[in-house]
Amino acid sequence: MAENLETLKRQFLEHLEIEKGRSIKTVENYDRYLTRFLQFAEISKPSQIADEVIREYRLWLNRQKSATGELKKKTQNYYLIALRAFLKYLHKRGVESISPERIELAKVGARELDLISSAELGRLLDAPKGTDLKSLRDRAILELLFSTGLRVSELCSLNNDLDLSRDELSVRGKGEKIRVVFLSPSAKTAIKNYLGKRADMDEALFAQMGKNAKSAESLRLTPRSVERIVKHYATKAGITRKVTPHVVRHSFATDLLQNGADLRSVQAMLGHANISTTQVYTHVTDKHLREVHKNFHSKRRR
Repeated sequence: MAENLETLKRQFLEHLEIEKGRSIKTVENYDRYLTRFLQFAEISKPSQIADEVIREYRLWLNRQKSATGELKKKTQNYYLIALRAFLKYLHKRGVESISPERIELAKVGARELDLISSAELGRLLDAPKGTDLKSLRDRAILELLFSTGLRVSELCSLNNDLDLSRDELSVRGKGEKIRVVFLSPSAKTAIKNYLGKRADMDEALFAQMGKNAKSAESLRLTPRSVERIVKHYATKAGITRKVTPHVVRHSFATDLLQNGADLRSVQAMLGHANISTTQVYTHVTDKHLREVHKNFHSKRRR
């Protein structure tokens, strides 16, 4: 007996969570995207997902409004990616529906990276002054972000049982995939100084302090708290542009590439599943090409 789309959608979301190991937030996003499609299409059977339905849905998405105006092409693609993943799941189960390859993503412009200069990065890392526990914690956060390129969620999930006699640690990233990241001498020193002054028994590496900690069940810092910490020190360092933990991750990647690291190694350290995700960083190293051209092109004509 053919199952209806609502049942199949629920089973697909469970598949994402259990078999694929996707985060609860990712599953919630896919649920929202697919629910919007089903509400628009007003169909109940997988076989009713046809080319014309997809065409009308894409037109409808393109004409939707967001808080900042029209729905961006990149955002529209999120909806289409969710639908395509759902269709791939149906095909894997042998459920009759349109081929997922029939759904093409909207063309988007080259991604613009939010970057800060080397001088700004230096001021940011040096911004936490003093030897009090909060300053030591915040310096350790900034040093660790730049040393490892961790996502903010990965940073927040770390526990205080790090082996600081080693220059590396294992982290669990997207899709529950484990990768190795590396500690710079300055990051190791900053973490050691911070842990040496901590007196609480919470397992989290980075813990809340002050009035918020008194009523908290867990002292573990949230990603939002780390974002506020980074923003605070960026302002203190006199950086006028927006700075987030992800901007520091960008700095980690571009620093490696500009100093000669190969793209595959950077991909592994960032935990990117696809090399195409890492390639967004390559254009920032193009300034080296200018020097190559200047030094080596048409030498005989000079």
